[in-house]
Amino acid sequence: MEQYGFRCVGDRYVYETDFMDSEFSARISVTKDGNVSGTVIDRMNSEEYLQLRIERFDGAYVNAVRNAYEAVLNRIADACCTEVLFASDQANRITEHIRIRYSVAPDFPWGTDPYDTAGVFRHTDTQKWFALLMSIKTSALLKNGDSTPIDVLNLKIDPNDAEALHQRAGVYPAYHMNHRHWITAVLNDTLEDTEVMELIDQSYKLTQTKTRTRKETV
Repeated sequence: MEQYGFRCVGDRYVYETDFMDSEFSARISVTKDGNVSGTVIDRMNSEEYLQLRIERFDGAYVNAVRNAYEAVLNRIADACCTEVLFASDQANRITEHIRIRYSVAPDFPWGTDPYDTAGVFRHTDTQKWFALLMSIKTSALLKNGDSTPIDVLNLKIDPNDAEALHQRAGVYPAYHMNHRHWITAVLNDTLEDTEVMELIDQSYKLTQTKTRTRKETV
């Protein structure tokens, strides 16, 4: 980002550039934990060009400014960003571990917000789920009013292990699934990757189709 022209200002990186023949200025701010915000300034009066934020303003000139601003953002993304499936580093590491171990990539069966980014990991033979990775509000687990999003992984467990697992840091009764048979593991490095993969291995085995054999009589 610094090579592209971002400056470190306090707890964030800031980039400024003019566009549309210097009639407007874009100011992009990225905090060190990855939150991005942007403002477009009309240089004629040095005020924010608020028309971009109001959907009903869709005239030719506003759309021209909007398209030019999006082009600025796309150039920054192409130069500074790496496309990933999920928001957290651990979620993307775990996804890669699953790909290597089981030759499985997530699919995204829900096309509408807020579940459009939820990834399902399935057995290749039966298409049965063994893991569900999604972003939810922290308050959904902690009931503390914290709306910060967090990546989590739902995994199947042996019901006999439920009570003990619920006592582990980073493990909770399953979000929106049966608490006796499923858990939710947070992917914020509270659990090490090896610990998460052990839970995934167990979920994979528990969701496999059992092979039945017929005892023949002589």
